[in-house]
Amino acid sequence: MANKRYSCIGLYNPKSPENVGSVMRAAGCYNVASVFYTGKRYERARDFITDTKKVHQDIPLIGIDDLKKIIPLGCIPVAVEMVEGARPLPEYTHPDRAIYIFGPEDGSLGKDVLEWCEDVIYIPTTGCMNLAATVNVVLYDRLAKGNNTRSGPKFG
Repeated sequence: MANKRYSCIGLYNPKSPENVGSVMRAAGCYNVASVFYTGKRYERARDFITDTKKVHQDIPLIGIDDLKKIIPLGCIPVAVEMVEGARPLPEYTHPDRAIYIFGPEDGSLGKDVLEWCEDVIYIPTTGCMNLAATVNVVLYDRLAKGNNTRSGPKFG
């Protein structure tokens, strides 16, 4: 039986409810199954300020202690981080089942997170993008490449 295409998002210590609300909106646009987050900063102010489509009513937003512990079955963890050795997004072939791990807007993913991620990718830009923009670009790239995934097109 062919693997069903599936994606979810892990947010490492997101900075604000605006960031998370915008990520939730992107998740709704690109059929993301769920969004997980760590850290306490978001917990202090969770108003879904920019989740204008109320996506949080359809897509679970789950606070957890460790993103590594919630990797869905068969998902490949993909860190999105500008670090030495990361692959540029335009050259990347997405896994059929992925959890994309994003760091906070005002920081980076630590080495401890990068070590358990199977792939590390980056968006080749001349400057930093905000969290929501980064999530949108990665998810759009996944959508635009369509059947160009590791196992190829699925028919039937």
